[in-house]
Amino acid sequence: MNNSANIPRNIIDIGIVNNMPDRALRATERQFAALIHAAANGMPVRLSFYALPDVPRADAGQRHIASHYSSIENLWDRHLDGLIVTGTEPRASKLTDEPYWESLTRLVEWAEHNTHSTIWSCLAAHAAVLHRDGINRRRLKEKRFGLFECIRASDHPLAAGVPQHLVMPHSRWNDVSEEELTAHGYSVLTRGEDAGVDAFFKQTESLFVFFQGHPEYEANTLLLEYGRDVGRYLRGENPTYPLLPRNYFNNDAADRLAALQERALSERRESLFADFQTVLTGNHLPNGWHSTATQIYGNWLRYLCARKEQRLNERIRIADRVYSHCRSAAGD
Repeated sequence: MNNSANIPRNIIDIGIVNNMPDRALRATERQFAALIHAAANGMPVRLSFYALPDVPRADAGQRHIASHYSSIENLWDRHLDGLIVTGTEPRASKLTDEPYWESLTRLVEWAEHNTHSTIWSCLAAHAAVLHRDGINRRRLKEKRFGLFECIRASDHPLAAGVPQHLVMPHSRWNDVSEEELTAHGYSVLTRGEDAGVDAFFKQTESLFVFFQGHPEYEANTLLLEYGRDVGRYLRGENPTYPLLPRNYFNNDAADRLAALQERALSERRESLFADFQTVLTGNHLPNGWHSTATQIYGNWLRYLCARKEQRLNERIRIADRVYSHCRSAAGD
């Protein structure tokens, strides 16, 4: 008797640990769910959402998580095929001083032994390499913000079908050195002259994949981030006017936004935000990275599917050997 029919084989179980601030929770859920749906191309995928309990949240964010997310405590005793861990806005100058540092490092250790592969995004990528290998991120002179040209730098299956030249959104104040990464056994998947390392990976018990860029972003995500920071400046919450995202707006919109910046620098007032919104009315925003993002995530899902199948076949072979041994011992 072979009991392999009792082992589910067809669903890829993926957890998403969403650590984004309250205002971005739903958008991040939508972005990753949409990207995975597009990448799956018919492969059955089951998503479950989690959040680290130590990420500071207002009442509305706590209610949303309590209503729509599973407790992180439910994660520690289970296995997932894949995991995605998002970043968040830093609050401390050192990652180790963040209030969620202990929970995040526990997640790194859990993912190593309980997933086939985990994707670490932005701040989560920096935290994971710091915890695993002591690689410290470094503060950039200015925010790396906009669309950046990159090249494929690896023949790993994750890069199968990815074009040699691609663009990827970035939005970050920090970077990790390619020299330090390669010295600690990491491999670069994609890089850019101005972007630095875009994506990289390391294979140990689990395949860890790291994105400094944001393949999950929608066409207007950079716009929303830029508008958020403009609003913060106009309200006096930030001391400096934000950089215009690179290679993102068309020439006309970029010129008008630069003129608006000059006005804001000379007469800072919140009412100017209405002019900012007027400038962008009808502006076409690119999404030249979507097909590349879909290809990379599709490769990742196929990797998960292959590893899941391999693991299930190993379990079946073990079960069959045990069953055969029991029959022999019983004289059947």
